[in-house]
Amino acid sequence: MQTDYRKYFENIPICPHCNQELSCCEAPPFHIGDGLGWGAEVLYICLNDDCSLFVNGWAQIEEQYGHSSSYRYMQLPNSKEANLMMVGSEDAFKGSVINLEQVESQNVRFQMEKQAIADLDSAIERKNLEPVMHLILDEAAAINGRKRAISMLVPINDLSCIDAIRNHKFRDTSLESECNIAIGRLLKANYKKECPYCSELIKSQAKTCMYCKKDL
Repeated sequence: MQTDYRKYFENIPICPHCNQELSCCEAPPFHIGDGLGWGAEVLYICLNDDCSLFVNGWAQIEEQYGHSSSYRYMQLPNSKEANLMMVGSEDAFKGSVINLEQVESQNVRFQMEKQAIADLDSAIERKNLEPVMHLILDEAAAINGRKRAISMLVPINDLSCIDAIRNHKFRDTSLESECNIAIGRLLKANYKKECPYCSELIKSQAKTCMYCKKDL
């Protein structure tokens, strides 16, 4: 299930060491210190390289532990407890910052996927190709929903699906194979074939393509 991160951007804490807003980051799967789970989907971390805690932490850890690391200030959601995160480089956690614009975009896509899945229930009866094609061409959609959509291509019997599928780049070759099988059945049911030269749909018994005029 997709995580809705938007709620974590409503009240972002401020770092007490530099007065900068903390960054909202995806939590690592395990607690770095003790191997336990964080109990949170995100962490609020100060990624300001000019933060006094981070700037002074290098010398403190070198003196105390004898290795090169520093500290980042961190808070868990719904908690005002201050935590210090030990980091080994300036780039630590910067790759896990959650981009709110991407979150919003992903949420819109996810809602459209949910609607398309719901519309599949009546797609065959209504000969509605739209939700079927939406799921087939959405590379981020769940594979079960995409497989179900592919199974509806033949019952809906709409040849307009072919061009979009042929022009789509499938990351999952098994889904592409299932689409190809469905297209083959569609063409056979409608006494059609694809011209091997121009890819236009022509009668299955045609000897010459009516579009490119090539002999078949």
